[in-house]
Amino acid sequence: MSKSLVIVESPAKAKTIGKYLGKDFTVEASVGHIMDLPKSKIGVDLEGTKPTFEPELIVIPGKEKVVDRLKKLAAKADSVYLAPDPDREGEAIAAHLADVLKDSVKKNAIHRVTFNEITPKAVKAAFEHARSVDQDLVDAQQTRRVLDRIVGYQISPLLWDKVRRGLSAGRVQTVALRLIVEREQEIKAFNPVEYWTIDADLHPSPKGQDFTARFIGIDGQRARVETVDAPSLPDQKLTDAAVAQLNKAVWSVRDVERKERKRNPAAPFTTSKLQQDASRQLGFNVKRTMGVAQRLYEGIDLGSEGAVGLITYMRTDSTRVAPDAINAVRGWIKGKLGEKYLPQTPNVFKSKKDAQDAHEAIRPSNTDLHPDEIKKYLSDEQYKLYKLIWQRFVASQMMPAIFDQTTVDIIAKADRSYDFRVTGSVVKFEGFLKVYEESKEKKDEDDEALSNKLPSLNAGDKLTLKTLKPEQHFTEPPPRYNEASLVKELEEQGIGRPSTYASIINTIQDREYVQKMGGRNGRFVPTEIGTVVTGLLVKNFPYIFNTKYTAKLEEELDDIEDGKEKWTTLLGGFYGHLQGELADAKTQMEDIKRMEIKTDQTCDVCGSPLVLKWGKFGTFYACSAYDKKKKGSCTFTKENFEAKPNLALSGGDEAETEEEFCENCGRVMVLRNGPWGPFMACPGYNEDPPCKTVRRLNQKVQQKPPQPLDEKCPKCGEQLLLRNGQYGEFVSCSGYPKCKYIKQNTIGMTCPKCHVGDVVEKKARRGNIFYSCSEYPKCDFTANYKPVDKKCPECGNSYLMEKTLKSGVYLVCPNNKKPAADDEETPKKRAKKGATESEVACSYTKRIGDAPVAEERPLPTAKTHGPLVEQPVG
Repeated sequence: MSKSLVIVESPAKAKTIGKYLGKDFTVEASVGHIMDLPKSKIGVDLEGTKPTFEPELIVIPGKEKVVDRLKKLAAKADSVYLAPDPDREGEAIAAHLADVLKDSVKKNAIHRVTFNEITPKAVKAAFEHARSVDQDLVDAQQTRRVLDRIVGYQISPLLWDKVRRGLSAGRVQTVALRLIVEREQEIKAFNPVEYWTIDADLHPSPKGQDFTARFIGIDGQRARVETVDAPSLPDQKLTDAAVAQLNKAVWSVRDVERKERKRNPAAPFTTSKLQQDASRQLGFNVKRTMGVAQRLYEGIDLGSEGAVGLITYMRTDSTRVAPDAINAVRGWIKGKLGEKYLPQTPNVFKSKKDAQDAHEAIRPSNTDLHPDEIKKYLSDEQYKLYKLIWQRFVASQMMPAIFDQTTVDIIAKADRSYDFRVTGSVVKFEGFLKVYEESKEKKDEDDEALSNKLPSLNAGDKLTLKTLKPEQHFTEPPPRYNEASLVKELEEQGIGRPSTYASIINTIQDREYVQKMGGRNGRFVPTEIGTVVTGLLVKNFPYIFNTKYTAKLEEELDDIEDGKEKWTTLLGGFYGHLQGELADAKTQMEDIKRMEIKTDQTCDVCGSPLVLKWGKFGTFYACSAYDKKKKGSCTFTKENFEAKPNLALSGGDEAETEEEFCENCGRVMVLRNGPWGPFMACPGYNEDPPCKTVRRLNQKVQQKPPQPLDEKCPKCGEQLLLRNGQYGEFVSCSGYPKCKYIKQNTIGMTCPKCHVGDVVEKKARRGNIFYSCSEYPKCDFTANYKPVDKKCPECGNSYLMEKTLKSGVYLVCPNNKKPAADDEETPKKRAKKGATESEVACSYTKRIGDAPVAEERPLPTAKTHGPLVEQPVG
């Protein structure tokens, strides 16, 4: 047995570190957290007037075997090194491991090691500077966990009571949702403002290429329209008057300004910047970005080199870079690109003022590992993300890009002087742009200037007007948030931290508070339930769910980490605010019935007003006279057809089939078949270490809301609806439960047993098709094969059955107990059913055609279900 035990969180990280440490170390994985608060109760001491807030931590159910194994290994080791990730979360994992192992090891045998990158040098240095667990970091993480638990367990029950069971409130998720809902309210309340621009196509005299200038003002005064940034005119009347003057004006160049402009490179990636750029440039959502980055950090197998950590730790808000890394990248730039691309001194970038600065910026661990050189070892998404990180880091230490920019001011003289301007830029020295260009939410003036190629112009040159292009515009509302812009907003407002953005965004989608519109960078639209929950929480908890207060809590958590504030002090202040608002909310909401809105519609049954309520599939109308305590009260309900369509499912022309990514390792999930049908699985299942993430296809799949049909119910005349049920789609009456009509899939044959009902096709629980009487349960006729309305020529039975077998399609008498051709029924199976040869009352079987060719199932592709993976035989 080795002398030392090293414990990390993931098997992939264990594999990489184990290669560096050698045979004197055993490296094991805890597979994430081993302890947490219990799910069945709040798990925090809130008793008495002065609660201690002490958390009740237990071993996570299912992790008992992992803990037992680690205890046995620790008991045989001389030293135990705890090496989870270098952040609050990792420190908490280390603290929990130390707690469960302390009785199994010698005194002072447990040590904490951290490294910002998984390279031989960094790992060796970490073990040379082992320390004890940092309790301040642990307290900061524990405080966040307790804060979130208190909010969730004390506020969520109010939502269950007043809106719908299963809803949840979250300290940070609700504030993020609030941003999305308030943006949607801004869009709905937005009043567009009309404005007009004028472009002029001009020709320099006597020769030169045509160019286009834009109107900027009159008589030296900038033309402005309120709320519009660009120079413009307010309406068509003034625009027409200006155009009339411009058509007879004398055009000339007033002034030409030529200057050199520099554009400096961007800083290396922080977590939020990486998430934003990966979203804009690669179309990766936040969860996918962090999953792929985790794999790059923990190590990728590079053939003969073995597992190598390719990037530094990916959860950081700092732009700081280690001196060794700066020297290495400067050497690469000088050797590969030339000295002209290398600044005399290293570029230095400032981090934001509230940055924790605990880790370096995200960068490649080894700049010499060019993305193209190791591409063959990487999956497609790993290559794309590594290349993005590599290019950004290399560019950050390169020379600025230099442009020759020309700005031409033009005057058109008529009754008044009209001012026009055009700007053009030419790249003089590409600098860092040779390697990388930062993505932007939208184009700016510099981008437009680069696309303009101007002729040689000088002050006083005469110009000839070719055409005028007046154009009407309307101001647009602020855009909805997508993942990139939401992360940017959360960072700017100080809500959450880099390690929490992915979970925040996932939570509000999983809770169905927001939906994502179709497209590569789909934007978030709040659902009805998300809007209702936000309104209720913000109104009744104005302090707890205030964006500034939430940001202030993040600063206080940083103070706990730095040892400046005691964790119980923060919790005491927060809990005091929460208790006050909770008491007020209960009083204000005491008389509110379960969430409903009065409407001007009336009940079809009793004439009482209808109210709008929230159910599992959104809003619906219900009779206000309903009282569950009174027998015989009106139970009328009907669908709300005016509800907003499901934008997450119908993205219009922008809709795309989105790949699904493993939540543990970031690989593209693939479609597989199992004993219980198709499922999505991680292609890393057979790798070492394996990733066993799977998802049944019916998990987290939203059901479509009922769709109205152009057909009336034959019983009551109400509209029929196409619904989704447990066994698939079916058509029923919108007047349910008053009318329980369900449209049956008949085969055009009267029931041969009761001669009243029709034979209908149905689907069993396991998906098998069978046939029965529409009058069930009055008539119990059933058949496993499709009945055919023909008499048996041998025994005279009133119907035959159509059987499709491998050898063909047969008409078989139901009294024939003997299987046809290659029917799967054997004598042994018939004996189990109790059938004897004497019971084979009829032998009629007739082949009527060939068996249909089974439809070939298309193989999964990268677009639909990710890359194909080679499966082992057997």
